[in-house]
Amino acid sequence: MGTIIKAEGLKKSFDGFEAVKGIDMEVEAGEIFGFLGPNGAGKTTSIRMLTTMVRPTSGKIIINGFSLDKDLTEAKASIGVCQQHISLDKDITVRQNIKHHAILHKMPAKEIGPRMGELSELMGLGPHMDKKVTELSGGWKRKTSIVCSIMHRPKILFLDEPTAGLDTKSRHMLWDMIRELNRSGTTIFLTTHYIEEAEDLCGRVAILNQGTIVALGSPKELCDSIGYITVEYSGDDGKKSMRQFPDRQSGKEFMAKLKEDTAMSLRKTTLEDVFLIATGEEYSEGGV
Repeated sequence: MGTIIKAEGLKKSFDGFEAVKGIDMEVEAGEIFGFLGPNGAGKTTSIRMLTTMVRPTSGKIIINGFSLDKDLTEAKASIGVCQQHISLDKDITVRQNIKHHAILHKMPAKEIGPRMGELSELMGLGPHMDKKVTELSGGWKRKTSIVCSIMHRPKILFLDEPTAGLDTKSRHMLWDMIRELNRSGTTIFLTTHYIEEAEDLCGRVAILNQGTIVALGSPKELCDSIGYITVEYSGDDGKKSMRQFPDRQSGKEFMAKLKEDTAMSLRKTTLEDVFLIATGEEYSEGGV
């Protein structure tokens, strides 16, 4: 369907410190794209540049065909942003919050009611529309924030840590909602600290470390790149180690060479393994 987000040579420095060191990335229209990275990797700075909140030191960003240098207003109209910290007005109702955001996006008055009805049905918000925000659980507050961010029909929705702090039930509720939004045609750019969330939801994932993208691809491609099978075992010092292999047989042959009293297990490689190795936080002796 074509590229809808493009970053070329994206850099950002603060007082001589280079937080983002040169990102090249393309996101395809209609995909759920995951953005992962440890604290301090430059993830937040990158997102703030992509969502027009911070100007890059150098580099180029194109959103839905519009360059942020030349067509900022058009680019901003193409995106919705749901930040990690919920910014709803707690003293008014869900309905009033949504209407307020629609007005801020300069939606025609005649479109607000029908659009609000469409989204409240999609998200299951109907029974909560006339409740104050203080009466909602964390999951419903997050749903309300997302409805606010997509009232103006953006083609791209940036979700920053959308399930942070939520319980398991609320997280799965949000996952279903993200899939439904994507099925309706919205491109989702998702940042998360939950590796299993990215593995479950995202068609492709970028892993950021020390200001650069160190891995990019589908979860399966990234796992296969280090080895389909992972062996975990305890070393002589008692510390856990892991090693990747292209197939189960290779893993079993390696395990057969370990000491008999070694605690060990064989399993499929996960995106978390890729993340740990790519960011230099792994307990691995290296793959094959």
